[in-house]
Amino acid sequence: MKRKLLGMTPEELQNVVLDLGLPKFTAGQIAQWMYVRKVRSIDDMTNISKAGRELLKERYELGLVPYCEVVESVDGTKKYLFPVSTVRSGGLKNPDGTPVMEDSSVEAVMIPDGDRATVCVSSQSGCRMGCRFCMTGRQGFHGNLTVADILSQFVAIDEAGILTNAVFMGMGEPLDNFDNVMRVIEVLTADWGFGWSPKRVTLSTIGVIPQLKRYLEGTRCHLAVSLHNPFPEERLEMMPVQKAWNIEDVVSLLRQYDFTGQRRVSFEYTMFAGFNDSKRHADALVRMLRGLECRVNLIRFHRIPDFPYACSPAPVMEAFRDRLNRQGLTTTIRASRGEDILAACGMLAGRHGQKKL
Repeated sequence: MKRKLLGMTPEELQNVVLDLGLPKFTAGQIAQWMYVRKVRSIDDMTNISKAGRELLKERYELGLVPYCEVVESVDGTKKYLFPVSTVRSGGLKNPDGTPVMEDSSVEAVMIPDGDRATVCVSSQSGCRMGCRFCMTGRQGFHGNLTVADILSQFVAIDEAGILTNAVFMGMGEPLDNFDNVMRVIEVLTADWGFGWSPKRVTLSTIGVIPQLKRYLEGTRCHLAVSLHNPFPEERLEMMPVQKAWNIEDVVSLLRQYDFTGQRRVSFEYTMFAGFNDSKRHADALVRMLRGLECRVNLIRFHRIPDFPYACSPAPVMEAFRDRLNRQGLTTTIRASRGEDILAACGMLAGRHGQKKL
């Protein structure tokens, strides 16, 4: 099986070219083609000799995964479907000892907003966190995406050349695929890669505490925490991971870090009518987050099959927002984008979800 170049660092690329007997500077050329010019194949690397490209292709592939489908919302949001092949869970092996692979798909969303173009990327096929209100979580876990799989969502979409921001808020829990996600962030923010400021990248998590600590210490990118309910027993009803990683412990960890500078932390709060939208919940949220430099984003819940709750009415959401703001907790209602193409928060599911709708 050929190795993938997409996702390699300059040091790794140097080992590749030296092993093939190519000039050392070829490594920098490959990185430039992949991360700056965002080429679609090794053949497009035209300042590398034809003989050099042929040597590369004998043992390596670029690793880019083209999208197989795209749909566009009335609001300009676009959803891309990517085919992926992941290692089947359970550790099954083929007779030759290689892991059994499972064909699947993931979705990425491009959100235009004035002079900004944000891509919301997936890090896993499915998810093992099991949040009841999320289509991805309800389909189960199908495998981690490779570095090349994730980077393809940046490079292969039609807007690759105009992207301004990235959010790891698509399918999967990013911190459950920690090493691959961190390598992608390295590519995005390194001078030899995309060259983006860390301020252009936000990672969303339910609060996987061991990896969260490593993320906070290993990057200056923004953080968004899925909170959804300030009462542990009620949060557990919606989010089984509350048993493993209590939200109060997550907030306690965050208090150890500085968010008064360029790096921000926000809390995502999906609103469910009659479940988490009362004054009691608002006041408990203020008590939980008081003194922490942060923002709360209220999110409209988008109905999914076989789930009993509906979104809180707009006046209730506005009253909830205003109550938090009056008590000093900066709060906004996030605009919903792409709901008509099942691209809004909690609606991504790839082909697995499409079969269930």
